Amino acid sequence: MENINIEELVNQIIRGTEVTTSIKKEEVPSKKQTFHQPVVTDAICIFDTVDEAVQAAKIAQKKYFHSSLSRRKKVIEDLRNKLLPIVEEIATRAYEETQMGSVKDKIQKNTIAITQTPGVEDLNVVTQVITGDCGMTLYELSPYGVIGAIAPSTNPTETLISNAIGMLAAGNAVYFSPHPGAKETSIWLIELMNKIVKEASGIDHLVVTINKPSIQAAQQMMEHKDINLLVVTGGPGVVRQAMMTGKKVLGAGAGNPPTIVDETANIEKAGADIVDGASFDNNIPCIAEKNIIAVESIADFLIFQMEKAGAVYIKELSQIRKLEQLLVIDGKPNKAYVGKPASMILRDAGIHFQGEPRLVVVEGNPKMTFTVEEMLMPVVPIMRTPDFETALELALEVEQGLQHTATMHSQNVTRLNKAARELQTSIFVKNGPSFAGIGFRGEGPTTFTIATPTGEGTTTARHFARTRRCVLTDGFSIK
Repeated sequence: MENINIEELVNQIIRGTEVTTSIKKEEVPSKKQTFHQPVVTDAICIFDTVDEAVQAAKIAQKKYFHSSLSRRKKVIEDLRNKLLPIVEEIATRAYEETQMGSVKDKIQKNTIAITQTPGVEDLNVVTQVITGDCGMTLYELSPYGVIGAIAPSTNPTETLISNAIGMLAAGNAVYFSPHPGAKETSIWLIELMNKIVKEASGIDHLVVTINKPSIQAAQQMMEHKDINLLVVTGGPGVVRQAMMTGKKVLGAGAGNPPTIVDETANIEKAGADIVDGASFDNNIPCIAEKNIIAVESIADFLIFQMEKAGAVYIKELSQIRKLEQLLVIDGKPNKAYVGKPASMILRDAGIHFQGEPRLVVVEGNPKMTFTVEEMLMPVVPIMRTPDFETALELALEVEQGLQHTATMHSQNVTRLNKAARELQTSIFVKNGPSFAGIGFRGEGPTTFTIATPTGEGTTTARHFARTRRCVLTDGFSIK
């Protein structure tokens, strides 16, 4: 993978200037361009039935497995090179179909999926050799075969791209089960990726799906005898269904990430980081800050800093009630407002505001729906506690044992360590926005499948392969 300044790259794409990275130097589409016509390809990877798609992928994977690692590397390189120049189109299509999030943030998410998802090199991380008097034992990673991958509507294209890169790098074929709410964009992208892969490898049907994605089709896929691994990026319900099949499952479930801010923190930076993270793509990423827990002595100053960064603070009970009446139905999020901008939410709630707010911060409590439910909207409660110990207790309560993501702002290393240890989340970000946990403005690889329920955490190519032990007796020990 290349080290790339993602923010500068995104700015180049938005401006319509040349992409100046070593990945690709092609002209990208102007942001004024609209995208409605499907791309017609000569690679037919969209099937009528689940069985037809899986069988085609099975044949393709056998050919792929017997090809070289250099061919896999070529596949990943071409996916990066050919998807990056059209990242604005990918983001725009996803937004136009789902009406969630923002095009600018989707460009950033898709860019890191393309450029920072590890490829074949990730497989070398866990290769191990043991030698001794009795010979040599080698541990290496081999593909599962055909992976069945379920993608969400909140991050449809980013998940498809990141999963495809990792799964193909590990030597698998993949059957994608897109969310019906993003099916048009997903089918278009799957077809495009399969075409790129075919041109790079000479093998068709390594990336497949069906022409009418549905819940029933996803269930058929999960139960299909030739699906060797299930990778589920979705809610707890579909993860439970997958685990009932008896197959190996990598399950990415729900999260309700808290952020703790204590009195030692750099409050100016904390305020800006929280607004950046909680407003990113209008809060639909599962890693985004969903609750703010601040030590009382700095809470007002933190709110002031968040307002400077583009947040609107709501403390009047009558206005909070207006938001609840609009955004909550029977104790659950009103799906009509998932991923919608803060300005729309405030306007529809009848609350006056100025400018273009990025985030709504409401004075909250541990029992309100905004606190206990994963709202997936740029509306986040702030709760005050007398000290760090109480803040950590509250964070554990509102996180609800999901162990997905948490963030904390503090200059006290002992407290940071204690919070990380107690919360036990798959991602824990210290003194930064939540999205640093997936490699944007933070170190490390990118993934959009965070498998907390099944224990893998942030998944990459090595997680899409199985460990094999190969033993040679009486040889290859030269100690």
